[in-house]
Amino acid sequence: MGNCCRSPAAVAREDVKSNFTGHHDHGKRDPGAGKKAPVTVLAGVPKENIEERYLIDRELGRGEFGVTYLCIDRGSRELLACKSISKRKLRTAVDVEDVRREVAIMKHLPRNASIVSLKEACEDDNAVHLVMELCEGGELFDRIVARGHYTERAAAAVTRTIVEVVQLCHKHGVIHRDLKPENFLFANKKENSPLKAIDFGLSIFFKPGEKFSEIVGSPYYMAPEVLKRSYGPEIDIWSAGVILYILLCGVPPFWAESEQGVAQAILRGLIDFKRDPWPCVSDGAKSLVRQMLEPDPKLRLTATQVLDHPWLQNAKKAPNVPLGDVVKSRLKQFSMMNRFKRKALRVIADFLSAEEVEDIKDMFKKMDTDDDGIVSIEELKAGLKNFGSHLGEPEVQMLIEAVDANGKGSLDYGEFLAVSLHLQRMANDEHLRKAFSYFDKDGNSFIEPDELRESLMEDGADDCSDIANEIFQEVDKDKDGRISYEEFAAMMRTGTDWRKASRHYSRGRFNSLSLKLLKDGSLNLGAE
Repeated sequence: MGNCCRSPAAVAREDVKSNFTGHHDHGKRDPGAGKKAPVTVLAGVPKENIEERYLIDRELGRGEFGVTYLCIDRGSRELLACKSISKRKLRTAVDVEDVRREVAIMKHLPRNASIVSLKEACEDDNAVHLVMELCEGGELFDRIVARGHYTERAAAAVTRTIVEVVQLCHKHGVIHRDLKPENFLFANKKENSPLKAIDFGLSIFFKPGEKFSEIVGSPYYMAPEVLKRSYGPEIDIWSAGVILYILLCGVPPFWAESEQGVAQAILRGLIDFKRDPWPCVSDGAKSLVRQMLEPDPKLRLTATQVLDHPWLQNAKKAPNVPLGDVVKSRLKQFSMMNRFKRKALRVIADFLSAEEVEDIKDMFKKMDTDDDGIVSIEELKAGLKNFGSHLGEPEVQMLIEAVDANGKGSLDYGEFLAVSLHLQRMANDEHLRKAFSYFDKDGNSFIEPDELRESLMEDGADDCSDIANEIFQEVDKDKDGRISYEEFAAMMRTGTDWRKASRHYSRGRFNSLSLKLLKDGSLNLGAE
């Protein structure tokens, strides 16, 4: 992995080891404040210093909550991965419960060659540590574009693995909820390396017939019923179908210049089988894509039915003719553009400080005028007006309806925090400007081609010059040879997958999108 001015691992460790203590006011009530004693996340697990048993090495990757390191078992010398989740960033009870559920699901699912295995979960005062099997073969798309040729047969093999993971999850009462190519890594660099699912951070337990309303996941891969806020396990088949479509042609089936456009395209459900290379793709492959992207979840294929489909059953007989350089080029650009946005979102997440969360807590206390621990519709309307918000009464009402999953007509502190983080990130461009500054290495108010290539190389991308140039050309709308802040902001706000920077961010952002669709009559949030 490349390094910048400071070692990424050093920066990440500083974050993980930050004290998990809140700034206390001495008032009567203090909703959401940090505790003097560290939160215990994992029940029945004694706290221990992980570095006594494992040697923590370089950083492998990071999200808003967690940093993943290469680690070495001091006893067996086995190479492993350790995902360290900073307790300082578990700001609400919802965050803590998400981590508990992630651990519970990884322990619940049986060992399988296509799922990364959890060796152990432990915690200390500063972080929760998930010690897992190491996958060092790279991301799914990176492997595909590195191959000399790419065929339907290869796409079928990948699809089989993904749907087998879905089948296993559903059989054991788990909805994955965030199937996307980045959540699948190859175990090693060998040509026949197994492909493994690596992230269950948004997964949830379910019972037959149970419906969920929380909007989570990544925009491209969302099933229509997620946007309608009434869904079950069928959403995983839809997401797998989106991945299959991308594997076969290099672009997502539902795309637009805005998130609202992406959602509307998903709801329309029109699939393009006309542009290159679809005329050359077999009827069997197209048939399976159609049945996985069936808008009605009751009619959509189950995981078992997908695996029984003739195209997958006869995968070894699937055409081994290269799908063409255009597909490989699209896949590589798609992967690299997402890498660019993912890095920008990491920077934004890093800039969201504990102080900003403290400001939100103070705002909650001021809005909660009757001091009952919740903010009513009336209190929210009055409070937003006092704080200078331009949201009108209908928007406030819809905001409450979108976030208030239990229909209470009010927001508790966790719900209020999720809404506020969303509004804070998107109501002004302060965080986007900080992210822009990260890429603008020389501080001349423009991102130059070399600066973009350098930033992409920091994440371990090899030989990315050509694709970086293509991305640059796409973002540089006025073709002056550099990316302005306005062009950068426009890219970040388009429909290209935002790569959730946090669970709150993912929920809040698409709750907001649902509000827009509700407002213009495109979508009814309340029912199927």
